[in-house]
Amino acid sequence: MDQIVLMWAGFAAFVGVLLAFDLGLFSKKSHVISGREALLRCAAYSTLAMIFAAGVFHFQGSQKGLEFLTGYLIEYSLSVDNIFVIALIFTHFAVPPQYQHRVLFWGILGALVMRGVLIVAGTALIQEFHWIIYIFGAFLIFSGIKMLMSVDDEPDMENNRIVKFVRSRFRMTDGYEGQKFFVMRDGVRMMTPLFLVLILIEFTDLVFAVDSIPAVFSVTTDPFIVWTSNVFAILGLRALYFALASIIHRFHYLKYGLSLVLVVVGAKMLMIDIYKMPTAVALGITAVLVGGSIVFSMLKTRADAAPEAADGEARRWWVPGSPAKGAGASTAASSGDAAAVPSDGKGQ
Repeated sequence: MDQIVLMWAGFAAFVGVLLAFDLGLFSKKSHVISGREALLRCAAYSTLAMIFAAGVFHFQGSQKGLEFLTGYLIEYSLSVDNIFVIALIFTHFAVPPQYQHRVLFWGILGALVMRGVLIVAGTALIQEFHWIIYIFGAFLIFSGIKMLMSVDDEPDMENNRIVKFVRSRFRMTDGYEGQKFFVMRDGVRMMTPLFLVLILIEFTDLVFAVDSIPAVFSVTTDPFIVWTSNVFAILGLRALYFALASIIHRFHYLKYGLSLVLVVVGAKMLMIDIYKMPTAVALGITAVLVGGSIVFSMLKTRADAAPEAADGEARRWWVPGSPAKGAGASTAASSGDAAAVPSDGKGQ
């Protein structure tokens, strides 16, 4: 028991140091993250994950090591789903590039807390009620099929229910106030559009976590492995966003690969008492589906490198609370309930 407590405490301290270092050093001043800086951060977080994986292999054996690698790959792959949605949200609300890192930092901090709660709850449920794993498996297959069917749907951000709810209940400034989430105006505390964007990103991660965490449970029910693989994937999400932002429009077929990953891991969970798919096989299938869809996307879109295509492609991704366009939703542009902040960032 003492060893388990030390493992959890040590890892929590490690993550705390990373976040403090990031907040204190990289987020002191708002600035635009360059592609080179983003790639360096991606490489740094990936290297840390691989060093941790080597430690798991060494101290806990090859089976646990493979479980961590598979869980990490699944989580990291599915986190790309978040990136498309984040790109759409930032574009729709015209978030200045120099403030995006701050939003993502606090968004990921919240995501770590929410996923921790979900992991603890999910682990407890599986250990107490084995049949829950069949529900998780069926849900993942349903989610994968639904993702396939909604590939070409364009979300109606003007009628996003979350945005409407927040705007109707909180005082909000007309435009951005630097990188501040709240400001005082005539003795009244007012929310800025930047905090509204943060709320929407948090809801987005919560919804995607409902898919990704059960997906890792298909690999292992060890809460430490599930948690650590989630943490490393989430920590690298910000850097991955900035690294892919300029070429995100070229990942057109990635969603097909991700949806098939959900179907495969869901089927693995449903067959758990009949056939236990080896972890190495699950790792290989995930790598082939994700890697194959990325390579296919890059080959098919190699002639489509226009920056203006990025928004058009990102708009095909689903955003929590947004109905699909053409699904009977009324346009709210005239009322301004959920209107985006104009491209100059000055509000309406």
